[in-house]
Amino acid sequence: MTSGTEIDSAVASVAPARSAPPRTPARAANRWSRRRGVVGAFAAFGVVAFAVAIVAPTGMALAKPPVADVETPFSLAAQDTQDLTVTAEGATIEPATRGSYDVYVTPTPTPTPEPEPEVASSDSSDSYSAPGPVYYTGGGAPAEWMAAAGIASGDWGYVDYIVAKESGWNPNATNSSSGACGLVQALPCSKVPGNGYDPVDNLRWANGYATGRYGSWAGAYEFWINNHWW
Repeated sequence: MTSGTEIDSAVASVAPARSAPPRTPARAANRWSRRRGVVGAFAAFGVVAFAVAIVAPTGMALAKPPVADVETPFSLAAQDTQDLTVTAEGATIEPATRGSYDVYVTPTPTPTPEPEPEVASSDSSDSYSAPGPVYYTGGGAPAEWMAAAGIASGDWGYVDYIVAKESGWNPNATNSSSGACGLVQALPCSKVPGNGYDPVDNLRWANGYATGRYGSWAGAYEFWINNHWW
């Protein structure tokens, strides 16, 4: 019986061992280069596919969707309504044309101008009116007025009595019923030269009236006592 080493020596002598051919550096480099090319191609394809996946939905969303000519129950009913004809007592009424119509607007009436009131001319004879009385606004006292009218001082007592009864020494006194005016109530007032309401003009006229009708102021006083007028 032999040892293991002896069998190995025989086998070794009968069949010599084959060694694998060594790999050269050039073949290894070529194989690595092909692998890199394949990986790069797959990577580029993946980038393009990712870009398409992002852009394609956006483009479809922005594109105007086609309008489908779909007939719905509502559209059919509206079309039938437009084409509807009505028959009443054997007469056929054609459908109204709905393309145009006129709108009547009631015009605003133009306001009628109001007539302007006529202004009477100042120089018209029809509008003439007599001037009103010019009342006395000056000052003075009875003694001053009698002296200015030319009445003697001896008659002032008679004059004072008559004037006090007639007007109360108010130069602007007027009788509402007869129109007598002034201190001595001259009637009519227009007979007094000047202004019947001026006390001097009124007393000057009264002086001539008393002496002319009653002879003196004393006679005028006696008549007034008996008749309460003169």
